[in-house]
Amino acid sequence: MINNGKHGICLIRKNINGKLFQTAYGEISALALDPIEKKPLYHFHPGSSVLSIGTNGCNFRCDFCQNWHISTAETPRQKTTAAELLKMAEQSESIGIAFTYNEPTIWYEFVSDCAADFKKQGLKNVIVSNGYINKEPLRELIPLIDAANIDLKGFTEGFYKETLGSLEPVKNTIRTLYESGVSVEVTNLIIPTKNDDEETFLSMCGWLASVSPDIPLHLSAYFPAYKSAILPTEPETVIKMKEIAEKHLNYVYAGNLRHEKNDSLCPHCKAVLVKRNGYEVKSYLKTNRCPECGKQLYFCV
Repeated sequence: MINNGKHGICLIRKNINGKLFQTAYGEISALALDPIEKKPLYHFHPGSSVLSIGTNGCNFRCDFCQNWHISTAETPRQKTTAAELLKMAEQSESIGIAFTYNEPTIWYEFVSDCAADFKKQGLKNVIVSNGYINKEPLRELIPLIDAANIDLKGFTEGFYKETLGSLEPVKNTIRTLYESGVSVEVTNLIIPTKNDDEETFLSMCGWLASVSPDIPLHLSAYFPAYKSAILPTEPETVIKMKEIAEKHLNYVYAGNLRHEKNDSLCPHCKAVLVKRNGYEVKSYLKTNRCPECGKQLYFCV
């Protein structure tokens, strides 16, 4: 229960005289034109740019949050409208808009309204989310969404309990997005002593493969942030987890290791599909079929 004058864990829903108000509609704390690879989305219009926005708040409380300065506190926000954002996207030659930086589902009303306007103009809508959302609002949002990166933080209820969340709704979101035709990719931040158990990680990869072995998995090394002082993830751990994941999944990337190659290869003939050097991208794809063997690929170009 949220008492009068108080807000929920998300920060932006507040009880005002017995009515719950969303207090950040059309208010952004962050705005940038980002490479689509930064979301990270490697299989959705490689090499393109996307207008990216966020507000304050989150429905989780992760001790290791990378964007804690906007997700755990209210910061100065700038008012905007879908029309203004559309104009920015068109002027910057963005493929559309990404709702990112903080959890997009907590300002669902604006995300939904803005995405509808972008959709009408033929632009793309992207969400970068923890995937913790009920089934009904997810189903209502899906027709507006073209691509999503879902943060699968771990693969035990115990781990999710520490974030004030739950694993099963996140699994449902990933499966539902994929089965609905949304271009979905998954990120896993590997945190020493928290979610780096190899047997549990193997179970996670097996479950993802049961949805589809084509879903790209981005593995990231953890670095201390916010309230977490755990030592950083060793690069060797990320590489080992990548090797485990590749036994089950067709596309696995080690996202934030400086010297790790993140080219996309055809899972059938191993031809280079997209060559990457940081955010410098060279795509050899003109369709979602391999230019060498002709097999269909999990890409949207």
